[in-house]
Amino acid sequence: VFNDPVLNSLVDMAYQQNLPLQIAVLRILEARAQLGIAIGNQYPQQQQVGGSATKNRASENSPNFSPGIDKNFMDYQAGFDASWEIDFWGRYQRGIEAADANLSASVADYQNALVSLTAETARTYVIIRTLEERLVIAHDNIKLQEESLRIAQVRFNNGATTELDVQQAVSNLSETRAQVPALQQELRQAKNGLSILLGKPPSELTDVLGGSGTIPAVPAHVAVGVPAELLRRRPDVQLAEMQAASRSAQIGVARTELYPRFSLVGSIGNGTSVTNSSSAGDLFDSDSLQYFAGPTFQCNILNYGRFKKNVRVQDARYQQTIVS
Repeated sequence: VFNDPVLNSLVDMAYQQNLPLQIAVLRILEARAQLGIAIGNQYPQQQQVGGSATKNRASENSPNFSPGIDKNFMDYQAGFDASWEIDFWGRYQRGIEAADANLSASVADYQNALVSLTAETARTYVIIRTLEERLVIAHDNIKLQEESLRIAQVRFNNGATTELDVQQAVSNLSETRAQVPALQQELRQAKNGLSILLGKPPSELTDVLGGSGTIPAVPAHVAVGVPAELLRRRPDVQLAEMQAASRSAQIGVARTELYPRFSLVGSIGNGTSVTNSSSAGDLFDSDSLQYFAGPTFQCNILNYGRFKKNVRVQDARYQQTIVS
């Protein structure tokens, strides 16, 4: 709404090159990958194909050693292992909810950074144009006050006035001249701040800013919509909401630690050893098949209230995000 092409180009440069904004983008990519990991946990968590070839030597002093067997032999294994913890209590589903909320929060964080970056770029640009205008006014005032001093000096020399008028003119001129270095320093600081926002060296801003420009004019009215809708569009509010949603899901994850876990495990493969009765070539024979499969469960006991306390920890963190 300022209709300032230079300001528009500066905001575009900040959007393209600002380093904190690039970090916010990378956080979105990280959160998206974390969501993919959480979704993958719904399926068999362990799926491995493996094999081994080991050289073994049996101890002649072991209780099961027989003089008739080979004490030196090779052992070959090849197979597939799988393990699937069933999401009986919604542990992984709540984890997906938390990761999805974190992804939405990272997007809101990026949008919040973008809003702040745009506002700060515009604010700094207005400061630069204001300081440039103040410098122009200061130089014009210096010229006027130099002329006033000359007139006061002539009138004093001709006896028309007292020396007080001359001293007053000198004082006014000195004060105005003293403003120029301070304004120039503030202008340099503002341009350095803008260069940080744009991720550019200050020397490269000269061509972009050009000469002294006008201060952007604010329109009398700006359409922002219904105030309540404006509040909902604020990315920092959306960020806080998604952080609360993620914390809420973490409570569910913590609560599942109170209940037993049920899993299906299994392994299938072939194995053989190079002994008097078998060789490496027997690895893929039907007689070399070996497997196991079945359900398992585990339940945490005697945890001395640690898991219940963890639920309370997550709930307290959730309440903190609600207050935020």
